[in-house]
Amino acid sequence: MSDSATIVFEDVSRFYGEVLGVNRVNLTIPPGITSLVGPNGSGKTTLMNMMTGLVRPSRGTISVRGIAPDDPQALFRIMGYCTQFDSFPRGYTGIQFVTAALLMQGLPAAEAEAKAWKAIEKVNLVEAAKRKVAGYSKGMRQRIRLAQSIAHDPQVLVLDEPLNGLDPLVRSETIALFREQADRGAHVIVSSHVLHEVDMISDQVILLANGYVVAEGEIRGVRAEISDRPHQIVIRCDQPSRMASKLFEHDHVVEVRIHPDRQGLLVKTTDASHFHKLLNKLALDGIYIDTIAPADDDVNSLYEYLIGDEGGN
Repeated sequence: MSDSATIVFEDVSRFYGEVLGVNRVNLTIPPGITSLVGPNGSGKTTLMNMMTGLVRPSRGTISVRGIAPDDPQALFRIMGYCTQFDSFPRGYTGIQFVTAALLMQGLPAAEAEAKAWKAIEKVNLVEAAKRKVAGYSKGMRQRIRLAQSIAHDPQVLVLDEPLNGLDPLVRSETIALFREQADRGAHVIVSSHVLHEVDMISDQVILLANGYVVAEGEIRGVRAEISDRPHQIVIRCDQPSRMASKLFEHDHVVEVRIHPDRQGLLVKTTDASHFHKLLNKLALDGIYIDTIAPADDDVNSLYEYLIGDEGGN
């Protein structure tokens, strides 16, 4: 596969003074969904920042489909970047936020607005598009940033923890959107801490520890090999007692504790994949689920399985 169809890191290192960001990274990333996995400080954000040109390598070269990241004008014609930073121009509506990015790329106003509406439709925010972003929920703000990143049909999508803050139904729709982008030949680069999602959505996984790439390739099923350790998941919802009784009907749920504030639960399950499918059913059954999040560091569990103590923080 030629460099014009891949993302290539050649002997790339990045140091922040005496602090190591990443060291001697050699990667050839094909199109499809690639997940960067690792705890804080492992090098995920540094790789993404170098890929998007926000940080330059201390050593080595990077090519993003044949374009060097130090050519931002050329790079962002083919790249969309969705960060975790929750910052928007004051007073902007959703449609204004997405349209403005397209106008900055030189598109005529009518074409920019048409593309913006198409992207907003893909993330299911049409009804809220003319409302001010400042009034959006966390999940809606996450989705409008995603709409902005896909509006110009990029060949490369770089997404920093894109599933954080999404309820189960929107999360499933968003994962389907990633697959749609990958199926048309795009690169979708995702950072994540949630391993069952990584296994489910990724064509390739890059595992990072302490600034080094320690494993890459397909690791589907690895989580199942360490399934003797229950997953701990925190859920915030409007009917915790009802949800608890529904969850206990399933053998893979081994413990449920309702929070003292009666606004959520801590759940332990031996099968995260089936558990999240169950949450989708409960949401459809009328239980409003605000957020779900892992309560333990599943990434460290995978590190321990693959490389022992070397993968710790």
